[in-house]
Amino acid sequence: MSPTKIKDKTVESLSAEEATGELARLAALIAQHDRLYHEKDAPMISDADYDALRRRNEAIEAHFPELMRADSPSLRVGAAPAAGFGKVQHAVPMLSLGNAFAPEDVGEFLARIARFLGLDKDAPLEVMAEPKIDGLSCALRYEGGKLVQGATRGDGTTGEEITANVRTIADLPQQLKGKGWPDVLEVRGEVYMSRHDFAALNERQEAAGGKIFANPRNAAAGSLRQLDPKITAERPLHFFGYAWGQISAPLGATMMEARGQLESWGFTLNEPSALCRGLDDLLAYYEKIMAGRAELPFEIDGVVYKVNRLDLQERLGFVSRAPRWAIAHKFPAEQAETRLNAITIQVGRTGALTPVANLEPISVGGVVVARATLHNEDEIARKDVREGDHVIIQRAGDVIPQVVTAVIAKRPKDSKPYVFPDHCPVCGSLAIREAGEVVRRCTGGLICNAQIVERLKHFVSRNAFDIEGLGGKHIEAFWQEGLVKSPADIFRLHDQEEAIGEREGWGKLSAKNLVAAIEARRTIGLDRLIFALGIRQIGEATAKLLARSYGDFAGLRAAMIAAQAERAAAPEARKPEEVGEHYAELCNIEGIGMAMADDLVGFFGEPHNLTVLDDLAAALTIEAVAAPATSDSPVAGKTVVFTGSLQTMTRSEAKAKAETLGAKVAGSVSKKTDYVVIGADAGSKAKKAEALGLTMLSEEEWQALIG
Repeated sequence: MSPTKIKDKTVESLSAEEATGELARLAALIAQHDRLYHEKDAPMISDADYDALRRRNEAIEAHFPELMRADSPSLRVGAAPAAGFGKVQHAVPMLSLGNAFAPEDVGEFLARIARFLGLDKDAPLEVMAEPKIDGLSCALRYEGGKLVQGATRGDGTTGEEITANVRTIADLPQQLKGKGWPDVLEVRGEVYMSRHDFAALNERQEAAGGKIFANPRNAAAGSLRQLDPKITAERPLHFFGYAWGQISAPLGATMMEARGQLESWGFTLNEPSALCRGLDDLLAYYEKIMAGRAELPFEIDGVVYKVNRLDLQERLGFVSRAPRWAIAHKFPAEQAETRLNAITIQVGRTGALTPVANLEPISVGGVVVARATLHNEDEIARKDVREGDHVIIQRAGDVIPQVVTAVIAKRPKDSKPYVFPDHCPVCGSLAIREAGEVVRRCTGGLICNAQIVERLKHFVSRNAFDIEGLGGKHIEAFWQEGLVKSPADIFRLHDQEEAIGEREGWGKLSAKNLVAAIEARRTIGLDRLIFALGIRQIGEATAKLLARSYGDFAGLRAAMIAAQAERAAAPEARKPEEVGEHYAELCNIEGIGMAMADDLVGFFGEPHNLTVLDDLAAALTIEAVAAPATSDSPVAGKTVVFTGSLQTMTRSEAKAKAETLGAKVAGSVSKKTDYVVIGADAGSKAKKAEALGLTMLSEEEWQALIG
């Protein structure tokens, strides 16, 4: 099929090969338009068309997550710094927020906070609620009360230096008002354009034959990131300042106090805000803001909840790239009704059978949807979704299409419940569902073509080996022609460079570049190798834990083989210590239970997997992973166990703090434990630690040790 036809196909109708090619096309096209728009100020397409490219890229990545490219436009927290701007390293990272889409998500957000801090679940927690402005994130640095620097969020770590541009924003203070501001104050917020100003700007643009903007956010972003500040000065931009980064002195004890300080120093706040106490207050605020959003003079796409007390924010800290103490409650996804023509089954790299609804194409939120996820067989049964039904579709998070419900009143009279297959549609192997699981899996393993190819795609994916130029389309082609049958074959492709260069769509230079990209990945961290293997339940975080715990590849391999031998000898054991020393040591790693351990050692128990591993090890240099924190931490690299009830912090908080200092937190005591922190009512772990002669610390002694 020609590229022209592929680009017109719906996302749900793309094959994996077509999706790979489409992602490559979109990455190059979006990068080109970014350069034209931000660096040359000479856009060649409308904002609406540009937004459509971005939405299509996001939709394909949502549907084919394993195909995400290293240069994907969606990989960054924000946009990468443009070449035409200087770069600013954020002293405090500008992180994104987690999302809530339903009242239950907000309730779970509050419950997580209560669990982490050890609060009674019914205790009222003060939370500041604010409208979520749909604009461009910006950081303003003040020294001695004077504006010295403006920066975009960029990728969260490095942004664009836009000081000259932000100086043109009329309601943004060049000199702070009042008194009492810190010597160093970095105010963060949102640059936006009001609805009225947006409409007026487009009228002027149309009259002058200029660019018509798709929405206020795009207009604000395009205006602020002009290389010529004179153009920015002509655009009616505004700034809400409601957060902060680096500061030399506290702004108060609560969000409410800090917001009041910012307002007294000359910043406009994002209002209406409210101090809420508990779930009912938050949901009432959400409903009020959603009902009145059309009356606001600026665009919003939800509300944001932040724990009010700043000391609690500090204790809660961050997880991944988002704070634990804040969340964005997004407005509902747009829905549409269409017909479900058929239910088909996709087989993933772990053998999971995933049902997909093949739909009569329908536009949902500006994107044509022809396929949607049905999750698993329980969801099909719970919703009683059948082939031929009219169904309600929505894009979860405005990206991933899903079936919400069937329209029973329009169900055909000859309709029959869907029967989920018990054999793999790809290889015909039995598909089983283990006790306690919602997913049915193909038992074919590496004889199943779907699993082989998908595992190879995962192996070269961004967070695994991240081999530039070796996408899913190429993996499929190389596998079909016998060039790549196992991961190690990838590192033998240099012998095929000339043949690859003669293939259609390649050429000598592209083949040379591919070989160079492969050679650049011959040295790999142990954690990335573990993740790349695609072992069931072993994600990036667990791969890092394993790498840190076992040190090097040889140690990991030997320990897993020993643990598998112990498990094979005691298959009915229900406690790690009943299985054996090596298996118990694996389960002793915080976050690894017996189910995960069984999947992990089961992988090492397959002879063909060991052959693949040894073949890989001969082709690679596998680097050990160092402990994260740092020279001044007295517990970096140490193994710590917490037992009993802690008084000054919850167990979760204590573990999180220890890990940020580079310690390994274990779930049980062994002779390899360095410190056992004893809380109130400590039981068997304390007794075992004493019997082993380990270093035992009271909670106060632990606090003194870590400072």
